[in-house]
Amino acid sequence: MDFSRKLSFLVFLLCVLISLKNQNAEINRSSQAGNWVSSDSYSVSHSESPISSPPMSRTIEMEIEPPGPPLSLRYDYYRETCSGAEQTIKSVVQNLYLLKPDIAPSLLRLVFHDCFVQGCDASVLLDPGDGTESEKDSPPNKSLKGFEVIDNIKSELERICPGVVSCADILVLAARESVILAGGPFYPLQTGRKDSNMSFPEEATYQLPRPQDDLSNIIEKFGSRGFNKEEIVSLLGAHSIGKIHCKFFLNRLYNFGGTDQPDPSIDSEFLNFLRSKCGNNTTSFNQSASPSLSPAPSLSLAPSSAAPALVEEPSIEMDYEGHGSGFGTIYYQSLLQSRGILYADQQLTAGEETKNWVRTYASDLSLFHKNFALAMIKLSNHRVLTVPSGQVRLDCRRVA
Repeated sequence: MDFSRKLSFLVFLLCVLISLKNQNAEINRSSQAGNWVSSDSYSVSHSESPISSPPMSRTIEMEIEPPGPPLSLRYDYYRETCSGAEQTIKSVVQNLYLLKPDIAPSLLRLVFHDCFVQGCDASVLLDPGDGTESEKDSPPNKSLKGFEVIDNIKSELERICPGVVSCADILVLAARESVILAGGPFYPLQTGRKDSNMSFPEEATYQLPRPQDDLSNIIEKFGSRGFNKEEIVSLLGAHSIGKIHCKFFLNRLYNFGGTDQPDPSIDSEFLNFLRSKCGNNTTSFNQSASPSLSPAPSLSLAPSSAAPALVEEPSIEMDYEGHGSGFGTIYYQSLLQSRGILYADQQLTAGEETKNWVRTYASDLSLFHKNFALAMIKLSNHRVLTVPSGQVRLDCRRVA
């Protein structure tokens, strides 16, 4: 009898140990997947944020298993070598945002232009030199901004952790903070990316999507990077922020396709609104200098990011109903009302599957935030360089 009681007690202890082990494993999995908070205003996923957020009409917590990253990436990659890296990036972006909120769409656009061309390798940050061209010199990239933000972050990290944190990791993490500050969702990112030692100006010139692309071209270009229609519609929801200069859609207002008539897909009332904002300076429209179709249209489509135009050109805010009205809300609802500013945006309603996703996101903001976050994780993991490839630049503008 004593032996039976002892055996029962041992079995009981074994069950408890197994239960505790499974519970710990589940906690670890949840920690890696991350708890994402989506809201109608500022995301509050970061508890330490010094920026106060307005009252939220609703807050929805979602647990999401992110798509698998390259094996060499991992969460908290810099824990041993630079434990404050991610907090430093977060703090610099937030402090700069308080002074200049338009850095948010600038960084979001910058990460798209980097990751879409040969992957997330910080190649877009390289300056020309030693007889080599730079992606910055390609027509779609001449209006890119936000380089000084990356420089500021890199300078601070080099001060506290010299030669440790890559520019590629800085860029994707800074872009995530910009999404949060713009009212979008937090999404977990693994780190460990390395920097490219070369630039790809030709690919940047010809392969980045453009505002004049029709739906088939958009699907083809994003599809070549592994994005399906659902993910395309999700990513382009970042057109909720930033602004676009009139010269890049002026043909839609007066001479669409050489017809001497406006684009028939534009709502007539919205057409009059755009005309009132843009005027009729058709000579400023230059098809060949169009910006790329990035997830945040350029803040300034000046001839060069280094030499802005002396006279501000007319432009339209993408969230033209007012800042803070909801990351994604206006964008999708506007498309359903034939009020997309860019032709390529409005083209999302030209296909049955893409239009269905537009309808879904227009009525379900929390689902859009979830899918946008997943698409941004996938974009941030696109063709990354990891050990033993690549390098860690000491200056993001120059090869180490």
